[in-house]
Amino acid sequence: MIKDNQSVLNRLLVFVDALIIGGSLVLAYLVKFYILRPEPGIGVLPLISYVSIAPFVMAGYILVYLLSNLYSPKRTTSLFVEIMVLLRTDLICIALFVIIIYVVMHAIEYARSVIGIFFFISFFAEALFRIVLRTIIHRFRVNGFNAKHVLLVGYSRAAESYISRVVSNPEWGYRVYGILDDEVPVGTKYYENQVIGKLSELDAMIKANTFDEIVITLSLKNYDLFENIVNICEKNGVHTKFIPDYNSIIPTNPYTEDLDGLPVINIRRVPLSKPGNMFFKRTLDIAGALFGIILSSPIMLIFAILVKATSRGPILFKQERVGYQGKTFNMLKFRSMVVQTEEEEKKGWTVKGDPRVTPVGRFIRKTSIDELPQLFNILKGDMSLVGPRPERPQYVEKFREEIPRYMVKHQVRPGLTGWAQVNGLRGDTSIKKRIDYDIYYIENWTFLFDIKILFMTLFVGFVNKNAY
Repeated sequence: MIKDNQSVLNRLLVFVDALIIGGSLVLAYLVKFYILRPEPGIGVLPLISYVSIAPFVMAGYILVYLLSNLYSPKRTTSLFVEIMVLLRTDLICIALFVIIIYVVMHAIEYARSVIGIFFFISFFAEALFRIVLRTIIHRFRVNGFNAKHVLLVGYSRAAESYISRVVSNPEWGYRVYGILDDEVPVGTKYYENQVIGKLSELDAMIKANTFDEIVITLSLKNYDLFENIVNICEKNGVHTKFIPDYNSIIPTNPYTEDLDGLPVINIRRVPLSKPGNMFFKRTLDIAGALFGIILSSPIMLIFAILVKATSRGPILFKQERVGYQGKTFNMLKFRSMVVQTEEEEKKGWTVKGDPRVTPVGRFIRKTSIDELPQLFNILKGDMSLVGPRPERPQYVEKFREEIPRYMVKHQVRPGLTGWAQVNGLRGDTSIKKRIDYDIYYIENWTFLFDIKILFMTLFVGFVNKNAY
């Protein structure tokens, strides 16, 4: 039934997309020559010339849409992702349209402005149609229509995670019929979804019901049953999915790669391990550090003089920190404390009212001005504009044993600012929470994410309420 519904929906999408594409081309002509200009004028192709190529444009667009999987099921895909895929596909289509018209056919008499207007009208009309359609379908699914009926095989953390997401997203339209398990008692419930039988009942359960999907959620200790369960599902011709129960072992979002036909699971996704991403980030670091040094040079000069004039000792304070790939480097700061021996300096963090902090030091610590010399660390390559904050070696050794995944932060360069810092996790705050934010940043890095953090730093990241 779900397959039939999807087939009907796909036909509707293709039909409406074709109408939108053809109609947008005609509308673009009317906007250009009857709204933006009073009439077409001499030398302008008549409307019929655009109407005559509309069927070919419609067919080309639909073909590219099909090749781009734009009509694949979007039940659990976010609206933002769907619109971004649509935009990317429309950009490909308009590029092909322009190449065919002007390069292949040499039909330079077709107005470029009309094609430009056509692109914007067609994209926004298609996006609006999908938003409206998605809203209607979600309302139906919330009310129990177009539901996808699922049987879970195995009670585990994976099963609970699956059920939690289904309950939290009723617009997906998933309905869990029940759970089969040999060890958890029948009747055990999780979010009103209960264990209804044993694993041995799977074959009879499939034959007695019409399931849209079987989801295998076995616990790790029962993986020896996996092959037999898959065989039963395949024999009955039911669509089967597998959710591995690895959360306690791999607490992240792994991804797979193909090794000559062998699927390999990468435990952690680190976008900055790719050379292209590393290049873009390093380019931003160099440009940003140079701009920051030029912009802040008057401030750094003023406070360099103040630091030197108000207390004995050097202007800059060098402190060993652990950075990229666990290598140590000397991080620069304006000196904010009285000069100490190395043993005294290693005793611990500053506390409220710490007598070691100078009057000028207290101000520059609160305002983060003491961090400005780290722009030179960034220029050198020890640090990045954005990334997890680096820590001293003795604390790294301590935290690596106390906090799971702590060392993951060293898979990227440490930063002058970071996702944890702009969310208020600075100074005397939870190290575990900071690591959670750092790992989120590492696994979800994008160039735009860095830009977002830098803007947040400008507005909320300078004043450190937790600095003493």
